Amino acid sequence: MLTLEFKKRQEADKLPKLRREGFVPAVFYGPKEETTPISIKAIDFKKVWKEVGESSVISLKDGSEEHEALIYAVDEHPVSGIPRHADFYVIEKGKKIQVKTPLEFIGTSAAIKELGGTLVKVLHELEIEALPKDLPHDLKVDISLLAALDSQVLAKDIKLPDGVTLISEPDEVVASIFVPQEEPEEAPEASIADIEVVGAKGKEEVVGEEGAAPAAPEAKQAKE
Repeated sequence: MLTLEFKKRQEADKLPKLRREGFVPAVFYGPKEETTPISIKAIDFKKVWKEVGESSVISLKDGSEEHEALIYAVDEHPVSGIPRHADFYVIEKGKKIQVKTPLEFIGTSAAIKELGGTLVKVLHELEIEALPKDLPHDLKVDISLLAALDSQVLAKDIKLPDGVTLISEPDEVVASIFVPQEEPEEAPEASIADIEVVGAKGKEEVVGEEGAAPAAPEAKQAKE
């Protein structure tokens, strides 16, 4: 379990000043803990946050005072992404907690590799319940289960570590295959050169050399 050192801060402490000095203002609270303002070194917080995210338990420590907690929420600067404030949720020892855990997609799908399908990640996290010591950092989704174009991975198909219970609906679709539809080819447009003028050709065949209609054949003279 990773540890973050904290210091309690006073109401008189100015947050901009704390940030300039390299600290992240924060608070911790829980079912049996009052909301307590604290500050943590920014460099330490960013390192731990990157490693554990918001689904693993860490230890908050100040001298002899120590709390097991989750990084519950982080306020980031909209442009730089630098953490500006953090909330820690202190958990009760010996009690299970429910958290949303990120999914990591692994493996190779035959439907993608051999049949031309595209992976659709429907969910990016699942809600689980476990004792703090059993909480995983993430859950692995094996996409090799996607062998056919109509196959899906459901929440209940994901293997959970020992001591972990699924809270999300078991029949929720986690991943599926998308098959791009080929657009029908459009018939080429006909040009003027492709149009045959039948009437003109017929007229040309009955007109004589000088452009006059040929004379009718003479009738045979009847015998007197």
